[in-house]
Amino acid sequence: MTYVFWIAVTEAVGALAGFLTRDGMELYKTQVIKPPLSPPALVFPIVWAILYALMGIGIARVVLSARSEERSDAIQVYLLQLAINFTWSIFFFHLRSYGGALLVLLFLLALIIWMILRFRRVDRPAARLQIPYVVWVSFAAYLNAGVWLLNR
Repeated sequence: MTYVFWIAVTEAVGALAGFLTRDGMELYKTQVIKPPLSPPALVFPIVWAILYALMGIGIARVVLSARSEERSDAIQVYLLQLAINFTWSIFFFHLRSYGGALLVLLFLLALIIWMILRFRRVDRPAARLQIPYVVWVSFAAYLNAGVWLLNR
């Protein structure tokens, strides 16, 4: 049940961000100049659904581990990075603040790395499950920077 709970919570955060920024996503699809290597719009929800599931599995593994200060730290960093992940969508799609979104994304990237390091102290497989997330967010930083440079 812990796995279902954490996957559902994480997916819900992503779904809420998508719902709240849906109008901005439509504008992005039609009006924004995109950098080279930008995937088709259909790729994003598929990739994010997978990443949110991996994040949920990872945090569930951490939550199910023995109580410790390391576990508490890992949970706190997870919740912080999830909140910042949510915030990026607001900056990028709703506010169309591409430079601000890039700063949020770079902060998120640092938090993900910190989360991986914290997860690793508690449960190594949970940390490894976050590798696709850090790779995708690194790629997203390239895309965000490109959008910011091309649409100023």
